[in-house]
Amino acid sequence: MIKGRTVARAVIGATALLLSLPSAEAAQCGSSPAGFEAWKREFSAEAQGKGIGPTALSALMQTNYASATIAADRGQRSFSLTLDQFLAKRGATTIVAKGRQLKQSQAALFASIQQRYGVPPGPLIAIWGMETGFGSQRGNQNMLSSIATLAYDCRRPEFFTDQLYAALKLIDRGTLSGSTRGSMHGEVGQTQFMPKNILAYGTGNLDVAANALNSTANFLKAHGWRAGAGYQPGEPNFAAIEAWNAAGVYQRAIALMGRQIDEGGGAAASR
Repeated sequence: MIKGRTVARAVIGATALLLSLPSAEAAQCGSSPAGFEAWKREFSAEAQGKGIGPTALSALMQTNYASATIAADRGQRSFSLTLDQFLAKRGATTIVAKGRQLKQSQAALFASIQQRYGVPPGPLIAIWGMETGFGSQRGNQNMLSSIATLAYDCRRPEFFTDQLYAALKLIDRGTLSGSTRGSMHGEVGQTQFMPKNILAYGTGNLDVAANALNSTANFLKAHGWRAGAGYQPGEPNFAAIEAWNAAGVYQRAIALMGRQIDEGGGAAASR
């Protein structure tokens, strides 16, 4: 009996020691370019063990530390603006005016999207305009370098590690490539999808507007959008807009511009 207790204590002690040691599997984050190459080698070994294929691993090893992405990630100030300031900075008047035109000129597309997903044109067009100026500003950063850098960076490694695995899967499938261009945080396409959302909700090449808009509606429906329900703050569908972007001022701007596009009247800054 005493011998059994001794063995048990030894096992418990060994377990505690193992738990106190740093994980041998997890690549260590960093806050400067200095450790990025070593991190890539460690992460690549982990990814290979989780089934990521050679094409994606090769693309990962060719990534560069994205200093511009880090600077952008540290300097997101527009989300602290008031709603009126945010609308002015993002060009809401132009988005609403152009959006009304697109609602008319692409009526068949938006009708088919609404029939399939229950999402009216207004919020989709507002997101499209807000994210890329209707496809004119999709970003020119290397998507994989941006996401790998943010996965390595110690600020939000868990979130971007998930995005990096999704990006690598998409590269293995041929949906994306190591040369795909996007915005500062790795968003791609006409409405700026992150890789995990491409895996879950993407419908075709997101550089094609119709595919991106269908994918955006698919995302909103999956996050509780109900056909015919309102989407202003406090109404049932506002939660789906909240799921699209975590910034409160962005959410309210999309709801406001979407209503103005759908209703076809009023100034962009009106309530």
